[in-house]
Amino acid sequence: MCSTCGCASGELQIEGVSREQAHHPHLIGDRTQRPPFAPRRLVDIEMEVLAKNNHIAAHNREHFAATNTLALNLVSSPGSGKTTLLTHTLTRLSGSVACAVIEGDQQTSHDADRIRATGVPAIQVNTGKGCHLDAQMVHDALHQLSPGAIRLLFIENVGNLVCPASFDLGERHKVAVLSVTEGEDKPLKYPHMFAASRLMILNKIDLLPHVSFDVDTCIAYARQVNPAIEVITLSATTGEGMASWLAWLEQQRCA
Repeated sequence: MCSTCGCASGELQIEGVSREQAHHPHLIGDRTQRPPFAPRRLVDIEMEVLAKNNHIAAHNREHFAATNTLALNLVSSPGSGKTTLLTHTLTRLSGSVACAVIEGDQQTSHDADRIRATGVPAIQVNTGKGCHLDAQMVHDALHQLSPGAIRLLFIENVGNLVCPASFDLGERHKVAVLSVTEGEDKPLKYPHMFAASRLMILNKIDLLPHVSFDVDTCIAYARQVNPAIEVITLSATTGEGMASWLAWLEQQRCA
């Protein structure tokens, strides 16, 4: 949990929000200190942090419902191809669905810049030493967009298959993106993330001839930890399988 790994420390920066406004220690816990608590106290703090986060997430969810916005939380390890998948997705959806993106990274605005190059608004959230987005960060970033006009919001979380599994952002679903270059055993190594996800995207399938990756085994592992998880195999680069991903998005929007 984050109160033990130390990711609560660091400089949070949200585009359009001052540093003073971006820090909410009374809501999400003090991100600036890490005192040496006893194990029992750590458990209490973790529960308190999650409870406060879930309260804000519920508020975000109410907002998304009121504005008829489908919010999806894209989670993965670094280098899975989330941003490339998003840029190709947004290009294909251009003119048909009003989209926006909240980008989570520890530093730089490189990914938000790539998103904005497609013509879609994006807000960069730099978490500093933080290893995940939380509900307050999403709430603050959302207010820098035009939330009433958004019908599809992609939240690209910080690359990490551990902590983001525990933090509800108010999204409809988590979407786990797994590259075939990472190994088919990731669902077993990081079961909480795949158990929390509605959909697993196996990305970069154009590289299958060049790597040792068993698609069927990976899917079996994912369904071992989450029997209900849906799976789409695709290559954002070549476009193979993108139609299935777009159809899934439309299905979720209609639902």
